[in-house]
Amino acid sequence: MTVRKIIHIDMDAFFASVEQRDNPALRGKPVAVGGGSARGVVAAASYEARAFGVRSAMASVTARRKCPDLVFVPPRFDVYRAVSRQVHEIFAGYTDLIEPLSLDEAYLDVTDDRQGLGSATAIAEEIRRRIKAETALTASAGVSYNKFIAKLASDQNKPDGICVITPARGAGFVASLPIGRFRGVGPVTRRKMENLGIRTGADLRALSLAFLAENFGSSAEYFHLAAQGIDNRPVTPDRPLKSVGAETTFETDLMTRASVHEALGPILDGLMRRIERAGARGRTVVLKVRYADFRLITRSRTLSTAFGERDSIAHVAAGLVDSLEKVEPGIRLLGLTVTNLVTNEPRMLAEQQALPL
Repeated sequence: MTVRKIIHIDMDAFFASVEQRDNPALRGKPVAVGGGSARGVVAAASYEARAFGVRSAMASVTARRKCPDLVFVPPRFDVYRAVSRQVHEIFAGYTDLIEPLSLDEAYLDVTDDRQGLGSATAIAEEIRRRIKAETALTASAGVSYNKFIAKLASDQNKPDGICVITPARGAGFVASLPIGRFRGVGPVTRRKMENLGIRTGADLRALSLAFLAENFGSSAEYFHLAAQGIDNRPVTPDRPLKSVGAETTFETDLMTRASVHEALGPILDGLMRRIERAGARGRTVVLKVRYADFRLITRSRTLSTAFGERDSIAHVAAGLVDSLEKVEPGIRLLGLTVTNLVTNEPRMLAEQQALPL
């Protein structure tokens, strides 16, 4: 089998970097894109802000406490989408196999060396050089033989860096990683793994598939293969985005309808960030509820026209919560998803052949 040559490109602090590029007064300052009000949330943070511990999805009040000099700027998603299209036009000069993940990151399969540059690493460096020259922004790249490792590698030398992981290094690279770096390992799963003594990729690799299946159900096979540096997923251009969602598992079960309504706020914040990154609108809102006894139910409502505004989604979500027959015996997980999506993001297609990393 031909070994795939995969590049994961991730723009550095994309939203905040665009704001600093377009407003020289913000350069070198800690910048947060998002709402600066008491109930606001950080959508993106510059590296200067990250040095103080400011992160995306952080409450604005917490961000200001960590960084009193933090400058908040409102998001300009039309501008971010325009820059994203510019970056994707650069990608298209090197491959048709492009799988966007959001406005600021994508997988590229460059197994077919269209420009004759000689290696996937050379292609990644050329793409990064052109992004900097044509947009005045920086991007980091991970180069490897599969998507899982390429995405991990792109985060290794940020910002404005590149990391190449060959097949010979893949398993060792994964073994050295903290378990929280694995795709699909959120805070709840990480705590469960740590309670089982799983703290690194090496710990995960030492466990049998049967043990993983017993403890992690349908995710077991993914964890088993990923721990060995194996990921057979192809780069999938033109993949239709079917839904955008966000959910939270609570440390303490929600016991009243009022507490459920209150908990919707942060979940809606996360959902809106993903909708805005995807440039998506939808017609259906789905409420997901898992009770303390692990019973799972969903409620949905479909409107006649596509929508993407926070107020519209919040209104429908609140109505779905009110439609719940009961809150008892407590709610341990709450999620919101928008489906029946319409997007305008570019996604493309072609064949593969061969070149070295």
